[in-house]
Amino acid sequence: MDDNNFLPKLSQNLLEILNDEEYYDIAIEVGKDPHVKVFRAHMIILYYRSPYLQRILSTNKKKNDGTLTHIKLPNISPEIFQIILRFIYGGRLSLKEYDTSDIIKILISASKLSLQELVTFLQSFLIKNKTDWMEQNFNFIYQTSFSDDSFVELQNYCTDLIAKEPDKLFKSPNFYSTSEKLLVTIIQNDNLKMSEIQVWEHVIKWGLAQNPELSSDITNFSKNDFDILKDTIQQCILFIKFYNLTSKEFITKVLPYKRILSKELYEDLLNTYLNLLDPDIKPSDKSKRHIVTDKTKSRTVDSKIITYQHTELISKWIDKLNISGKLTSSYNFKLIFRGSRDGFSSDRFHRICDYRTHMITIIKVKDSSEILGGYNPIQWKSGGCYGTTKDSFIFSFNNDDGIDNYILSRVTDENHAIFDSLYFGPSFGTSDISIRPIFDSNICRKSSYEKPIRKTDDEFIVEDCEIFQISHN
Repeated sequence: MDDNNFLPKLSQNLLEILNDEEYYDIAIEVGKDPHVKVFRAHMIILYYRSPYLQRILSTNKKKNDGTLTHIKLPNISPEIFQIILRFIYGGRLSLKEYDTSDIIKILISASKLSLQELVTFLQSFLIKNKTDWMEQNFNFIYQTSFSDDSFVELQNYCTDLIAKEPDKLFKSPNFYSTSEKLLVTIIQNDNLKMSEIQVWEHVIKWGLAQNPELSSDITNFSKNDFDILKDTIQQCILFIKFYNLTSKEFITKVLPYKRILSKELYEDLLNTYLNLLDPDIKPSDKSKRHIVTDKTKSRTVDSKIITYQHTELISKWIDKLNISGKLTSSYNFKLIFRGSRDGFSSDRFHRICDYRTHMITIIKVKDSSEILGGYNPIQWKSGGCYGTTKDSFIFSFNNDDGIDNYILSRVTDENHAIFDSLYFGPSFGTSDISIRPIFDSNICRKSSYEKPIRKTDDEFIVEDCEIFQISHN
């Protein structure tokens, strides 16, 4: 008999435990007044099924005096929590019973409770079965998908759809409330079916809308006004393909905004376009295109800690190449987590990064020129155990010397390559890089990797932490 034949009975028994009136040991108050409901449940099941509840329950240990443990979940509706609670106990969820808006609510609540397997399943279900509804409610869907970093599949669905039908976003009445993250994701998509001059004009309009105090007439701009607009759209500018414009488009549409461009970019663009004789020929049609494309790449790393030179060196380490060797693979470094933006806590790290693979961690040490980092090719998890891989490595840079002064240390104890714990940030080995719950009092001490990456065993504080997911270009 196949072992799986026993699972339906096990699921049914666990659901019966949920309805038990005698052995429960926790009360969960769900919702806000006047819509509040108290659910009875069992700590041991909640603890092991939901990393979010695990964190709450770890600070509410069962009392020996028989007093019932009581927790509150005000940001989830009782109706949705009842559905999720049955999933937690029995692993069952019949989506045929719910309309699409309810499924979205279940997805959002599942993410709050860190039920990643359910989050992944629901996204796949929506994409396979509810595309018509999602297209009809597209503004709601893309705003929802980019409200939570765990909704990766929905984000990809939205960006692919916008690339094919850009008017869904750019002509939407909600365009000006679009997040910077979403706008950057869209304009860097090589499949976006929109001319580059239209992209530029929409970015300018978006930037002005974020600062209603600015005049719509650029001739009235002061130096401070240009600085405000530059700060607002600087991440977008990195991905504008200026060299795909005609010289006429550059002179009439971009040149008036020269003060929001970097000096290097502006001078290179000016030299390029003024040297073109035909105003309707794009520089991308000439041999110059290959030169400027390489220059542009140096400005496309979304990092406050490292440069593209660092990413090229890290890419060589991933491919196990000599430093002098030529890159055989081109990697895209997509920023997933930034401590100064997303919060310095192990909980935020795990909510955003768990179940992703091929992740690069970059750490800036406070009051130091040190940069620490590591490569994790397997998934981060929250189970309190070690991850096994032979391909991980850790490294450090002394940023005063660019990329020249580095230490590379590859894993030697494959069974203890990655440390997964809800109560730790991105950690490698048993202590090679150990990041504590709020990213303070951290340590780097040689254990599972070939050499130490710091000259001291002293504790350090993280000034900022960035985590990138890499993929082939």
